[in-house]
Amino acid sequence: MLHVENLKVTVEDRLVLDGVTLEVREGEVHVLLGPNGVGKTTLLMAIMGVPGYRIVSGRLFFNGEDITNLDMEERAKKGIGIAFQKMPPVRGISLRTMGEIILRTHGVDDLSLLENAAHRLDCFYLLSREVGVGFSGGEAKRAEIFQLLLQRPLFSMVDEPESGVDLDNIALVGKALKELFEREQVRTKRRSGLVITHTGYILDYLNADQGHVLMNGRIVCSGNPRDLFEDIRTKGYNECLRCER
Repeated sequence: MLHVENLKVTVEDRLVLDGVTLEVREGEVHVLLGPNGVGKTTLLMAIMGVPGYRIVSGRLFFNGEDITNLDMEERAKKGIGIAFQKMPPVRGISLRTMGEIILRTHGVDDLSLLENAAHRLDCFYLLSREVGVGFSGGEAKRAEIFQLLLQRPLFSMVDEPESGVDLDNIALVGKALKELFEREQVRTKRRSGLVITHTGYILDYLNADQGHVLMNGRIVCSGNPRDLFEDIRTKGYNECLRCER
C-alpha cells in the first residue's frame, strides 16, 4: 500500500531523513521507534505532504501510484490520514462542525456516526469546543483519533498516541485505533497504518506486524515490534547501531 524509496527530506534546509526505505503492505500496521529528534515525525509529515518538509530525493508510492509531488489535500483524498503528535488548534470551528465536514467530504449523511465515535472515545463533551483549543493531552489525542475514525483513511499515521496521555486515555485511544485498523474493507482494500511509539503501551492494543528503528536519518533495524521494543528497553538504541555495523 505504501512504498517509501530512498527518501531524503530537509526541514529548514537541514537534512533530517537521509535515505529512508520502507514498505507497508495492505492490511499491515507498522510501528516506528527511535530516540527523540531522529526524524520519526518528519517521515510522517513527508508522507502526508505537510508544507515545510521538502523531499530532495527519493520517491513515495501509494497503491502503486507515485505521490511524491502531490499536495497534502490530494494525498488525503487518496486515503492517507494523520493524527499529529501535537494537535493544531483551529479557532472558530467546533469539533462537532469539523466532524460534520469530514463526514460530508466523504459523502456520509448519517451524522449519528459522529456521536457514536465521540462516545467510544469519551469526547462527546468536547464536540461544542473549538478544535484543540485548551485541550489537555488526553483530550487532544482522543479528538485526533475521533477525526481519524470519521475519515476512515486507507492508510493512517499516528504520531505518539501515548504522549501526554494517562493510562485510562491510552486504553480509549488504543481500542479506537484497533477498531480503525480492523474495520471492514473499504474500496476493496484492507486498512494499513504507521504508528510512532516511545513507551510501547500502544502495542497492548494493536496487532502490529512489523517494527522499525529510525536513527541518524535512516532505518537501521526492522523486525518483530515487541522483540525490538524489549531489546531497546534492556540494551538501549545504541545496540541497534552496533548491530547495523
